[in-house]
Amino acid sequence: MSKISHRVAATAALVASVLVISEASANTLRMANSAPPGTVWAMQTERWIQNVEKVSNGALRVTAYMNSQLGSEQDVLQQVARGRIDMAGVSTAAAAALVPELALLDMPFLFSSTKQQDCVMDKLVAPTEALLAKKNLQFLSWTHVGETNFVGRTPYVTPDSIKGLRARAQANKVNALMWTSLGANPIPVALTEWNSAHQSGLVDVSQAPIAFYFYSGLGKLAPVMTVSKSLDMAGIAVMNKQGWDRLTLAEKDALIKAGDMAPLNQLRAEVRGFESKVIEMHRTAGGTVVELTPEQRDAWRNNQLGHWPKSVEAIGGQAAAYWSAIKDGLNTCAK
Repeated sequence: MSKISHRVAATAALVASVLVISEASANTLRMANSAPPGTVWAMQTERWIQNVEKVSNGALRVTAYMNSQLGSEQDVLQQVARGRIDMAGVSTAAAAALVPELALLDMPFLFSSTKQQDCVMDKLVAPTEALLAKKNLQFLSWTHVGETNFVGRTPYVTPDSIKGLRARAQANKVNALMWTSLGANPIPVALTEWNSAHQSGLVDVSQAPIAFYFYSGLGKLAPVMTVSKSLDMAGIAVMNKQGWDRLTLAEKDALIKAGDMAPLNQLRAEVRGFESKVIEMHRTAGGTVVELTPEQRDAWRNNQLGHWPKSVEAIGGQAAAYWSAIKDGLNTCAK
């Protein structure tokens, strides 16, 4: 990996965001962000905007469009690949709609600890960069979405409790296979339609990031959160290759340095610290939080272990090679 790619990979303040560089004015950046207002991701984005202007001495200005105002993550990423939008930051689950192999990062109960996860992710920059390049995308950085848990109107303490339910599925094979292995009926629903799907009864259960769950209002429609810690979801920031090449060295340097001012480890810690506060806010607002015992979580993980190879096979493409890189990371990173 090149020196510039290595440095760009630290530009983690692009959390869950989309940047569009206007052809009419190369120093004007439009940013779309799927994070609801008041969340840690919104704070991180606003801070990054301020840092860009500070580092560039005002040569780069950013206007943010929060809360998915410019469309779903899947749609936005397609536009980046086509060059209609220059840069995007989305969840790995959403990115898998274009780069299917990335869904392997969202394998349920894959990591034994957040320490192991962070270590593995940091080792996957080069193979991830190669996968994205085939889709005309430049890897910029990992970002962090956060812990996801099962949410609905009842607790989901055992794998059997999911049987027969309608489940909100991400648009990737790994997530769909998780639900079908549990005996549920997976129904693809975009993030922007999440609440209406629960309100109408289209879905019964979702796997939801904690802060999105609370701040989106889903906590009122699906008030029971079962803390399964089934996934600690990552995000990814990418840019159209031609769009990156059009930037001047000074503009690239400003984006890199703005990210360096709040490195990835800091962003991860901020998201995770915020999550514990949000859980208490959910309780205070009248929601229910069900904590799984270690033994109960082990039962969930053991249920899913046998389905991991099936997901690799179903994805095809470069999934076997990418899965091998993930397993190498799991073996070398401490639990």
